[in-house]
Amino acid sequence: MNVFMLTLALMGISVLIAMIRAILGPTIPDRVVGLDTINTLVISGMLVYGAAVKEIIYIDVAIVYALLSYITTVLIAKYLEGGKL
Repeated sequence: MNVFMLTLALMGISVLIAMIRAILGPTIPDRVVGLDTINTLVISGMLVYGAAVKEIIYIDVAIVYALLSYITTVLIAKYLEGGKL
């Protein structure tokens, strides 16, 4: 269980670094990449935590969250290109 918690702590530090990129990013695409990185780390954190506590529900929630994150990223990319939503 300690290995899982160490991994989650390192992922938390990575989220903080990505949050700095999302806040300070000079351009909007940089901020979108920072937010997408945060979403990916949160999904990975859910999977690691689900493995640590041996609960399958966290995997199901992570899959739904990943799908919503992907759709949001595609919509933002289309909006930034100037396309209509």
